[in-house]
Amino acid sequence: MAAVLQGIVILKRRPQPRLLAGLITAQYVLIGALDLLLVVLAISVLHRGAQWSGYLNTAYGVGGLAAGALTITLLGRRLGIPIMFAVATVFLALAATAFAPKPLITLLLVGAVGFGRAVLDTATRTLLQRTVPSDLLGRIFGVVEGLSMAGLALGSLLVPLLTHLGGTRAALIGTAAVLPLAVLLGGRAITSLDAAANVPVVEIALLRSMKHFRALPTPALEGLAQAAQRRIFVDGQTIIAQGDNGDVFYAIAEGEVDVWVDGIHVGLRRRPEGLGEIALVRKIPRSATVVAKGPVVLYALEAEAFLTVVTGHDATRRYVDAVATSRLSGRDPEPPE
Repeated sequence: MAAVLQGIVILKRRPQPRLLAGLITAQYVLIGALDLLLVVLAISVLHRGAQWSGYLNTAYGVGGLAAGALTITLLGRRLGIPIMFAVATVFLALAATAFAPKPLITLLLVGAVGFGRAVLDTATRTLLQRTVPSDLLGRIFGVVEGLSMAGLALGSLLVPLLTHLGGTRAALIGTAAVLPLAVLLGGRAITSLDAAANVPVVEIALLRSMKHFRALPTPALEGLAQAAQRRIFVDGQTIIAQGDNGDVFYAIAEGEVDVWVDGIHVGLRRRPEGLGEIALVRKIPRSATVVAKGPVVLYALEAEAFLTVVTGHDATRRYVDAVATSRLSGRDPEPPE
């Protein structure tokens, strides 16, 4: 509860994350409304019966899956235009369903709504990560999740109200207007916020090239890149000492390192390999000593940031755990994906 209250205070004092939190909340108003709107579409517009709401839900989900290919390309890019594109797509497609009584056309339009909504979700969450320091991000997202739940409830109330006031078309068009209204309240601010936000291009490229993080969704990978800290080690400097407590994971950006276990040289590592995952995921002392071989540039991820991302994504957790098991048993290189 204390973390949530701190997140509320941060949003109150910082207009940039507050704006994005509002846009995410508006998105969940739409999601809450769609649960009822798809039934309304099936019965009152298409005249196909309630069972057709299942087909419409499927079309919405397929649209969201199709957006996956596009959201990957958003990694490390400016997001103002994708946000505006997504909002326009959702508005136009959902409003058009009020005037499209043909089932196939309606299915395509609902799929477009799912596509735009998925792009918007990825873009807004990624931009929020760029505007908030990594040590405050967990508190902010705690508040955002609470606002999202409130948005779902509000959306479920919005549809009956709009239907009562103006009928089916009013409900569809009125719900479609939720996101454009949210953008109009801060359209220029979103554009300027995007232009000023820090994009960790170098860190993203490094982490994306690593097998550890290859399966991560776009917002999680960029959030991890935001938390990475550049560190330089000189020739012969000890990076990790066997037996020490582990509190950092390292990604090798430049140079090479020697790995020693019980005084025996067991390997050489270079970009894009990682160091230190064993102590973090197994909660044991460092299992090896790592020494810089010439100048080395590493990017450090503190234990909290590393473990939050790894344990929160099943495919990534399984891979990192397999790497730890392989290296503990002396079976290097890393196991296959």
